[in-house]
Amino acid sequence: MSLFWRIFSLNAAGLVVATALLLGPVTVSTPVLAGEALVLLGGLVMLLAGNALVLRFGLTPLQRLGSAMATADLLRPGSRPVVAGPAETAALITTYNTMLDRLEAERAAGAARALSAQESERHRIARELHDEVGQTLTAVLLQLKRVADRAPEGLREEVGQAQEATRAGLDEIRRIARRLRPGVLEELGLASALRSLAAEFTTHGLTVRHHVTGDLPALTPESELVVYRVAQEGLTNTARHATADRAELRLQQVPGGVELLVRDNGTGVGDAPEGAGITGMRERALLIGAALTVEPAPGRGTDVRLRIPATEGAR
Repeated sequence: MSLFWRIFSLNAAGLVVATALLLGPVTVSTPVLAGEALVLLGGLVMLLAGNALVLRFGLTPLQRLGSAMATADLLRPGSRPVVAGPAETAALITTYNTMLDRLEAERAAGAARALSAQESERHRIARELHDEVGQTLTAVLLQLKRVADRAPEGLREEVGQAQEATRAGLDEIRRIARRLRPGVLEELGLASALRSLAAEFTTHGLTVRHHVTGDLPALTPESELVVYRVAQEGLTNTARHATADRAELRLQQVPGGVELLVRDNGTGVGDAPEGAGITGMRERALLIGAALTVEPAPGRGTDVRLRIPATEGAR
């Protein structure tokens, strides 16, 4: 029954009863007697209580809907308010759930297109850095070597310093190109790519241990790329913001799927709002139906977990 008919029926019943009493033997004296006042007051209280109950039960689903709308997050899909209450309220909640389904689908499709374009742009920039800038610096390095062979004794030290600076720049260009386009992932597979990633982030101030089990189910190329990018972003956040000296990179099979864990012993995220890095990881996880959680690690630090369902893991 709709909320309108519930309230109308209750008030109509009260008015019908009052009219029937007026047509019957019941009278109201002037001035009103104490017994008559109690009867009138009791009827008024019952009518008000009935209206309050109808409105309370009728509006509670709307309050739940308001709370759900205030806390809705398209990066954490799946949460829906329960369809309940009068017909109008149930129809409104159903419409909202349908709208949320459509928004989540459109956001996932848009994120997929954006991330696909981003990966294509990464590949293009990496190729240009390697083929154009890298070759130019290599030519400069060879030219400096010829200059060093012919330079006077007093200039050889300065030319040598220029050679070292050029060589360092060339190494940096190659490192950036590898991060932009994970060639090791395409050539050697996910396990080797994660080991290489752990070695790349292991510096004088940070030690990254890795553990990749060998009995993992086969993952789709899209899932492998998401796992690699999430691991890369997690270690990048650790190196830049966590002030940690130890990190762990783990990929293993768990009940129901495959789980990636990036754990550090840093300061943790605390109450800080999520930045673009974590938001990007969540968007990538949605593309393959995976669940991403960022939570405090045991003791101290941060745990980044990416769980890929088994249905997504099978080729």
